[in-house]
Amino acid sequence: MSGLGFLLIIVAFAFLWLVMVRPQKRRQVELERMLESLRVGDEVLTAGGIYGEVVAVRGDEIVVEIAPEIEVRVARRAIGAIVSREDDAEEEPSEAEEAPFEAADRAPEEVSRAPGEEERG
Repeated sequence: MSGLGFLLIIVAFAFLWLVMVRPQKRRQVELERMLESLRVGDEVLTAGGIYGEVVAVRGDEIVVEIAPEIEVRVARRAIGAIVSREDDAEEEPSEAEEAPFEAADRAPEEVSRAPGEEERG
């Protein structure tokens, strides 16, 4: 029985490795690729939640413009995601992106009333 128990433990560790370790390594490789492809003009999101545009890449240091004439230096590893590329920004926005709140801006034609409630004048 001890041989079967030992085999079961090894199978359990192999399963945990497949489920937990491999996906984490895959995400790490994707993050490294994303950081290596970082270039001037990309809109990024930092790990601290700040959006900005990359204005300079200096080795491990990235200069991000977060508002007109306001630039911050961040470590390359502090970039959480590339929100959009400069090439993507040149494309025309879709209809949904142009007016996402169009329906909310319109007033309803009629307001529903509770039964028996009269219109006030």
